[in-house]
Amino acid sequence: QVQLVESGGGLVQAGGSLRLSCAASGRTFSSYSMAWFRQALGKEREFVAAISWSGDSTYYADSVKGRFTISRDNAKNTVYLQMNSLKTEDTAVYYCAASGWRSDAVSLAYEYDYWGQGTQVTVSS
Repeated sequence: QVQLVESGGGLVQAGGSLRLSCAASGRTFSSYSMAWFRQALGKEREFVAAISWSGDSTYYADSVKGRFTISRDNAKNTVYLQMNSLKTEDTAVYYCAASGWRSDAVSLAYEYDYWGQGTQVTVSS
């Protein structure tokens, strides 16, 4: 079992930055592919970014490419999402996800079997 706890969300003005963190329990964190998804009010959950178990492969949604960066520290069992140049359309609950059976960076929600509770990000104009 893996437990994921997100932190770092909050209220920020458009153009600003936030860094989300996702702390994972479990000794096998380094073997998990990790990702961030988000869900805006009234919309379906969507993929944001993913990172392979080793951290040498990443994948981004077109909407965040060039603005967001996913990274991981396997020694700290933590994955990060650095969000720069935030836009009002980035407002959503952001979820961390872990895949116990995929090692590469994948974008499909069904590939991930562990999910955090989410952290709210609100970008004001």
